[in-house]
Amino acid sequence: MIEATGLTKRYGSTVAVDNLSFTVEAGRVTGFLGPNGAGKSTTMRMILGLDRPSGGKVLIDGKDYHELHRPLRTVGALLDAKWVHPNRSARAHLQWLAKSNGIPDGRVDEVLDLVGLSQVAKRRAGGFSLGMSQRLGIAGTLLGDPRVLLFDEPVNGLDPEGILWIRQFMHRLAEEGRTVFVSSHLLSEMAQTAQDLIVIGKGRLIAQTSTAQFIKDATEDTVKVRSPQLDRLRPLLAELGRTEDGVADQALVVHGVEAAAIGELAARHDITLHELSPQLGSLEEAFMQLTRESVEYHAHE
Repeated sequence: MIEATGLTKRYGSTVAVDNLSFTVEAGRVTGFLGPNGAGKSTTMRMILGLDRPSGGKVLIDGKDYHELHRPLRTVGALLDAKWVHPNRSARAHLQWLAKSNGIPDGRVDEVLDLVGLSQVAKRRAGGFSLGMSQRLGIAGTLLGDPRVLLFDEPVNGLDPEGILWIRQFMHRLAEEGRTVFVSSHLLSEMAQTAQDLIVIGKGRLIAQTSTAQFIKDATEDTVKVRSPQLDRLRPLLAELGRTEDGVADQALVVHGVEAAAIGELAARHDITLHELSPQLGSLEEAFMQLTRESVEYHAHE
């Protein structure tokens, strides 16, 4: 578990993190979202003791990071996949990390196999692609078999197979009772990976809730209706709820009415339907809705 209480970080007159409190529960994959400049990286650095808070505190399983005797056995973290000496081989890099925390050397080959790098273990890390570097970074997080794992943009550079692998792997880690905390800008991927969300903007907490509840609270579900008899259906639907023209011919998007009610209405009036499909709100829509006042830089059309 990760617990932040009143966490604050100032750089001169700039407040990067502002009285931020949240809890990351064990046994769940928790996504950490926010616009650029929201304070996500600063928060993760404070969790790992890389930045000292100006106020408040953050504990990992009840302890400050600096109190951990062999931290890799408690916390595994991937903040920068390219933070590797370019002339070291993948195996040598992991061996160095293992020795620093009293981890048996045999564990190195285990994690190389877990992330699919066994065949390139002797290659210099400086020649790795971004995707290979990500896998090496993930291997480093697993080295001490930790109970708490932090990942910052872990799917950057991965191909579709690699993205699916890391998503399923994070779910397995959470199912084992570990704490998994993931920061990412890829909202479509977060929608499939994260069970819970912590959303911040301008260093402040915007929401901490389940992913499903976050989407439900910030978006409106609609129903797409296609029919060759829209001229008859449209005025009837207008009596039930607001309608909008769809993106294709013979289609409507209906707001505020359930699909079952539309189907029953069409049946009563002998109107043929070619499609009746609920359109659920997306994480992207919810995120844009709730963080629009926290975006630091706006593009103009």
